Amino acid sequence: MVGGMRSHPRFDFRRVDALRDQAQDRAGYFAADEARDRVVCGRSLACARPTRLAECGAHDPTPSPYAVLDDLLGGLEFDEHSRLLDVGCGTGRVLAYYVAAGLPGRAVGVELDLDLAVVAAAWSVRYPQLSVHAGNVLDLPLADFTHLYLFNPFDTAVLEHLLDKLHAEAVHPVMLVHMSDNGETYSYWGRVGWRLLREGSIQQVSTAAATFDIYDAPQHYSIWLFEPGHGGRSGS
Repeated sequence: MVGGMRSHPRFDFRRVDALRDQAQDRAGYFAADEARDRVVCGRSLACARPTRLAECGAHDPTPSPYAVLDDLLGGLEFDEHSRLLDVGCGTGRVLAYYVAAGLPGRAVGVELDLDLAVVAAAWSVRYPQLSVHAGNVLDLPLADFTHLYLFNPFDTAVLEHLLDKLHAEAVHPVMLVHMSDNGETYSYWGRVGWRLLREGSIQQVSTAAATFDIYDAPQHYSIWLFEPGHGGRSGS
């Protein structure tokens, strides 16, 4: 994964891009991402602490690198009617990417951990196209969303409930991007109305200075299109 990222002309990322190009290891690469955070959000969005809600099925908060987001979201179609839901938004890195990339439409973050949701809401209030919901995604109406992003936010059992809820509530096609260490594609196969568009894995990045791992193990991603109007699961 190498190359320039899309960016809105309102932001000056020249210094940040220089830092990223000079990065020789994971620490330097993530430091460049934090510098990008400060340009967009006025603060770092890094979060190294473990989840406090493991008993609810929540996983540790892990901000997605901007280049990963550009690879997974940057090629999707967005327009003024689009609404992206970041499931388990943490401090709001996906929302920051949405603004930094100048994507049209609106982006909403939902976060079960109140402390993290407060951080995301505090910096994102300056951008009218962003909003943050503190609470459980299973309590959030999903009908308005056209895109969902999930980076390993919770256990498979919670994911299954979310997919059932989306199936019941969606009224138009939904693009869903899912990334986790095991991919969890088995949660999607057999569901009528779901079509796999792209899959792969991410572990390494390349800068002008070096190639190195940003994850300890490959993170498997899949991009799905859900078209409502079909019945439950398929028989296959």
